[in-house]
Amino acid sequence: MSGTAGGRRRTRRHPRFYFSLRSPYSWLAYRDLTAHHPRLAAALEWVPYFEPDELSRKLLDEAGGSFPYTPMSPEKHRYILQDVRRLAAERGLSLSWPVDREPVWEVPHLGYLAAARHGMGPEYISLAARARWELGQDICDRSVIGGFGARLGLDDAELASASDDPELRAEGVRVLLEIQRDGVFGVPFFVDHYDKYWGVDRLPAFVAALTGRSPELAEPPADPEVALTEPERSVDDGHAGGCG
Repeated sequence: MSGTAGGRRRTRRHPRFYFSLRSPYSWLAYRDLTAHHPRLAAALEWVPYFEPDELSRKLLDEAGGSFPYTPMSPEKHRYILQDVRRLAAERGLSLSWPVDREPVWEVPHLGYLAAARHGMGPEYISLAARARWELGQDICDRSVIGGFGARLGLDDAELASASDDPELRAEGVRVLLEIQRDGVFGVPFFVDHYDKYWGVDRLPAFVAALTGRSPELAEPPADPEVALTEPERSVDDGHAGGCG
């Protein structure tokens, strides 16, 4: 039972998917979600999770917030390299591991906010995820982000310089405060009211919870005639996966 001051019940917030264009596990969750659960994907609130640069940290501090960042050990990094290659291979995905050189994560993530305000958020994520994880490109390079403009029908300079836009910087700080409010400590991270799910292996449980409550979000059953003529395809999501 929950409530707010004055005895009013807290309004149920929209289910959310905290994603990071930096995280390989977030990329895998994105691919699973959009490939196998497109109805649910379209109904979620997509919230970017990114490590703030010096300016964002200053603005976040002034707003009374903080960011839950823990440096990664070399051992964990080597493990993730192996694990992600395994998980990508299980899904039949090609992977080109990118090299990050002095990255500024506001460049791609505020670029997403710029695209989203034009209604092109999902399309932007598709381009950015492919650029980073399938082509091995540096998505913190403004020219890479600006290059999405033509394919999205948006101004390339607006995307490339999103991190210089004061309004988008302010929106980015609001996002960072949401991250703190929801207790997000890594990605992919899914939130359904008070219930939280961390890691690509928790996606099935998140999907089950939402489709159980809202059956219209579930995908229609497969055509039985197709099922008889095509071999069964499955994805093993049993291995834990999350960056944090």
